[in-house]
Amino acid sequence: MSQDIPTLYEWAGGIEALTQLTETFYDEVSRDPVVGPVFNHMSPDHPAHVAAFIGEVFGGPKTYSEKHGGHREMVMHHLGKHLSEEQRRRWISLLADAADAVGLPDDPEFRSAFMGYVEWGSRLAKMNSTLGETCDPETEPMPVWGWGVPGGPYKPPAGG
Repeated sequence: MSQDIPTLYEWAGGIEALTQLTETFYDEVSRDPVVGPVFNHMSPDHPAHVAAFIGEVFGGPKTYSEKHGGHREMVMHHLGKHLSEEQRRRWISLLADAADAVGLPDDPEFRSAFMGYVEWGSRLAKMNSTLGETCDPETEPMPVWGWGVPGGPYKPPAGG
């Protein structure tokens, strides 16, 4: 990939845009009857932490890994929550609405990458929510998400 192609983080507008996204999103979540109860005890810092996580996944600074424990810590927050498919879908819908509300780029390439990550990440969170009380830190590397081209999270089989 060419060096002059911006990361998803840069294209989204950096940490300022992602913080605005997560603040708007979690404001809606707190009032939502489907997903709101999951976040009843959410820390006031939660939106900023999630913005840092998404930012890192999208090619921004490694703030979440350095200050908040990386992907393993994010996985740990979902353990034992027993998220339903209805909650997962509502979470996606509210996040898409928040992206529109704050004016995240709406070009097809960015939005498909953004929503692809949201779909993947929410399915992983739902799956992890049914696990026990811990996870193996060695199996939880920080995801890296890009524009949907080989070299992102998907690695085609060698020789195929």
